[in-house]
Amino acid sequence: MPVDVPFPGAGGPAHYLAIDVGTERLAAGIVDGLGEVVVRDRVATPPRDVWPALHRLVRRVVAARPADADPVTACGVSCEGPIDRDAGTVSPMHLAVWQRFDLRERVAELTGLPTVVDTSAHGRVLAERWIGAAQGVDDVMVVLVSNAVEAGVVSGGRLLRGRLGNAGAIGHLLVEPEGLTCVCGAQGCLTPYVSVATLEEETNRPLRRAPASIVERTGVMLGRAIASAAAIFDVRLVLLAGFVPSVFGAPLLDAARREVDQRSRLAHLRVGADRAESAVVVDLVALGSEAPLVGAAAVAREVARAAVAGPGAPEPAGRTYDRTR
Repeated sequence: MPVDVPFPGAGGPAHYLAIDVGTERLAAGIVDGLGEVVVRDRVATPPRDVWPALHRLVRRVVAARPADADPVTACGVSCEGPIDRDAGTVSPMHLAVWQRFDLRERVAELTGLPTVVDTSAHGRVLAERWIGAAQGVDDVMVVLVSNAVEAGVVSGGRLLRGRLGNAGAIGHLLVEPEGLTCVCGAQGCLTPYVSVATLEEETNRPLRRAPASIVERTGVMLGRAIASAAAIFDVRLVLLAGFVPSVFGAPLLDAARREVDQRSRLAHLRVGADRAESAVVVDLVALGSEAPLVGAAAVAREVARAAVAGPGAPEPAGRTYDRTR
């Protein structure tokens, strides 16, 4: 089975140092060219001293790499947006202590590796195309729903990044005019209706104990946003990722599908002889708990592949993900 090529100038098969910065936890690991996580570690995200905690975590992971393992050729970092990909800075909306934080420069200095920073959702959609549920799919969107609510969109086989790298900010799509106030300051955005923090605040209970009415409403609001995004980007597959879909499961998925079916009425978004069914497939991602690290590795992998083969090059074979395990 073929493996990925490394960054230009590096020898041996590709291995990636993967770092994922979340508002609840920091994760780091080493991922091989087939998407297998061979070393992993994580810690809770501290309220203030985030960089020192991440610094220690990365050093532990690097030290834990087996002596006989292939060398790591690049580092991919995923983080909640907004980001400035060219500058390598991040300003996570739910991590106030990091505003215009020079994450790429800090990580590159720490590791000595070529380092790429991208949003968490961009990493997730690249990971699903690599070894997940979107293998071979050129038009797909992954919607990440945790505290952050953002999407990664691949159109025509290419990831849409936007001017600064923040394309796919679906959490700020209007779903309820004059509705709840969002962290961004606007009213009626998707985020306050579906994020972990806002749902737990509204219900005053853990997400796993949310009433059926909240699960249904969350699915409806997601469906509204997905229907609009599907019309804009002309995608055929939408995958839901993150803590909220993993907890709410099938009832959330069913509600979202019904809403998408009701709202996706354009002819090119329907199938069947009488155009009775929505052509937009809504499902859950295939990758589980290791998805954040695989996504971070996929961020570096995409840059490596583009440097060697050019943007939009066909995907090399990765491992096939077993959805039953």
